[in-house]
Amino acid sequence: MESREFKDFIYNHFSKVSKAFSSPKRFELLDLLSQSPKTVEVLAKETSMSVANTSKHLQSLLESRLVTFKKEKNFIIYELVDDSICDILSSIKALTETQMVEVKLTRLDYISKPYKIEALSIEDLPTFLEGEMTELIDVRPSREYEAGHIPGAKSIPITELKEMISSLSKDKKVIAYCRGPHCVYATEAVEYLKEQGYTAYLLEASVHDWKQINQNN
Repeated sequence: MESREFKDFIYNHFSKVSKAFSSPKRFELLDLLSQSPKTVEVLAKETSMSVANTSKHLQSLLESRLVTFKKEKNFIIYELVDDSICDILSSIKALTETQMVEVKLTRLDYISKPYKIEALSIEDLPTFLEGEMTELIDVRPSREYEAGHIPGAKSIPITELKEMISSLSKDKKVIAYCRGPHCVYATEAVEYLKEQGYTAYLLEASVHDWKQINQNN
C-alpha cells in the first residue's frame, strides 16, 4: 500500500464515522442511547420521528459501528457500542457552546432560567448532599434510572412527579437532575416543585458527568 493510498483509506473511514454525528436526529439518537438501551419504538417517540425513519438513521449508526442491537422477543433494542461515545458527545456539546455562544445563551435562558431557578454544577453536589436535609431526585424515565443513576438519588420520573410529590418532604431541599445540561425534564420538575412550595434546585449534570468526576478523583 502506497502512502497516498493509506491516507485515503484512513481518512475515508474517519469521515464515515464523523458523518454519523452530522445529522441532528442521529446525534439525538446517540444522546438518548447514552442514557440507556432503547427500542426503536421508544426512540421514534422520543425524537418525534416515524419508526421507519428512526430505523433508517439507526442503520446508518450501525454501519458506522457506533451502535449495536439485540433482539428480545418481538423487540429490537439498540445501545451504544461503548461509553467512549458518551465522551465524544460531551466534547462536541462543549465545543459547540464555546464556539457558538448563542447556543450557550439559549441553553441558559431556556434550561437554567436565570433569576427563576438556582442551578448547581456536579462539583456543587457533594456539599449540598451533606447531612440529611437534601433529597436528590432523578426525573428521567425509570428505565434510564435502572440503567445507572447517581448514588442516593430517588427515581421520580417527570411524568409521575405530580403523583409522587407527596413522597418528598417540604422540610428538605430537593435537587432534580435528568439527562444533562440540555435536558428540559429537570427544569420542568424544579418549576413545578417551586410552585408547590418546595425549595428546589436544578443540577446541570448527567449521570455520565458524575461518573467522569468520580473517575478523576
